[in-house]
Amino acid sequence: MDKDNAIEVRDVKKKFKIYYDKGNDLKDRILFRNRSHYEDRWVLKGISFSVKKGEAIGLIGHNGCGKSTTLKLLTKIMYPDSGTIEMSGRVSSLIELGAGFHPDMSGRENIYTNASIFGLTKKEIDNRLKDIIEFSELEEFIDNPVRTYSSGMYMRLAFSVAINVSANILLIDEILAVGDANFQKKCFDKLREIKAEGTTIVIVSHALEQIEQICETSYWIEDGLIKESGTPKYVHEHYLYNMEQKRIEQLEKSHNAEVDNNHQEKPEQERNEEVLPDFCEKSAVRMGTGDVRFTDAQMRNSRGEKQYIFDTEDKITVYMKYKAYKKGLRGNFGYGIFREDSLHCYGTNVSIECDDFVPIKENGEVSVTFQNSLLPGKYFLDIAVHSHDGIILDDIRRVQSFVVSSSKRDIGVCRLESEWYADGKALRKDVK
Repeated sequence: MDKDNAIEVRDVKKKFKIYYDKGNDLKDRILFRNRSHYEDRWVLKGISFSVKKGEAIGLIGHNGCGKSTTLKLLTKIMYPDSGTIEMSGRVSSLIELGAGFHPDMSGRENIYTNASIFGLTKKEIDNRLKDIIEFSELEEFIDNPVRTYSSGMYMRLAFSVAINVSANILLIDEILAVGDANFQKKCFDKLREIKAEGTTIVIVSHALEQIEQICETSYWIEDGLIKESGTPKYVHEHYLYNMEQKRIEQLEKSHNAEVDNNHQEKPEQERNEEVLPDFCEKSAVRMGTGDVRFTDAQMRNSRGEKQYIFDTEDKITVYMKYKAYKKGLRGNFGYGIFREDSLHCYGTNVSIECDDFVPIKENGEVSVTFQNSLLPGKYFLDIAVHSHDGIILDDIRRVQSFVVSSSKRDIGVCRLESEWYADGKALRKDVK
């Protein structure tokens, strides 16, 4: 095992027996022997990945793709049919809400039981008990039986124990979806803190934004294999596009493309062509119903000319041209800017800026002009239009790349105008 790695998964395969009609008792099994037919269903068909010490990764994919199975294999709740898994250090896991808790024991008693499962001695638990209880915010309930706890209280206690056992590896399965907004923020802050201290984190979640906030890498599992891995934002865009295409295919099959008399339906052939037109980057990803389609998008300078390189403090106009295939829509047009490393620099839309929506014509255009405060680097532009009730009509991620250059010596992401004074006197001649 590489000394820099905390986890190494090599060609792991896992299958389960799926019974068609298995007898429940001895009598059924004797009288109806033919019922005990089953098939081997391969959940994992050979996945491999490694996680460096102190790194955080996310596992994504639709239900049943093998995400949670992978996490259970890492915790050694189950074992692979073939392949190897090597891990370095103490492992703490949040696989199932309240797993390891005894319902008739108090919260305090369950802390001792649960922490001892993770390998802590009674003395170590004594030293950390106060921190665990304070983080859970359950001081007034800590001596009550946990069967009286709500699901959110269960999660608070489980999370508080798991992050206070000084684990080298923390495994989390969907548990951060439980709890109020304030406690979720507190959990994220704590995860960032222990990650900065060198803890390796593996998260399984359908909440992609959680993974994007914490993880350096996402692994998209599809049909028991890793379909794609890389920067979370970009992997998630491809995953969402894939899911959207499947959803649209299902809708077309179930509704059989009926024509509404109140509007002109987009022909299926036209709906499917030019998924990525010429004005898009080759790496762009497109989503949406197709009721509105962008037909052009440009970034223009102050003279109205198309441009791909801008200086800090230039005025930039984002110009969007569209065609509508449905009448009576009101759209919320927006744009976002991401740095090449996927850092979200800025995003806004008509609803935020103007508290209104745009009446969509059959053919129309929308533009927005802003003062560029970005510092030198490579960036990507996203554009989107949603209906007034939030349905994605068209959404193109990484529609265009552009570069910002500057003669200034600022550092960071963007330039903030500053005025310097010493003893009440301006240090710049142009500041009065």
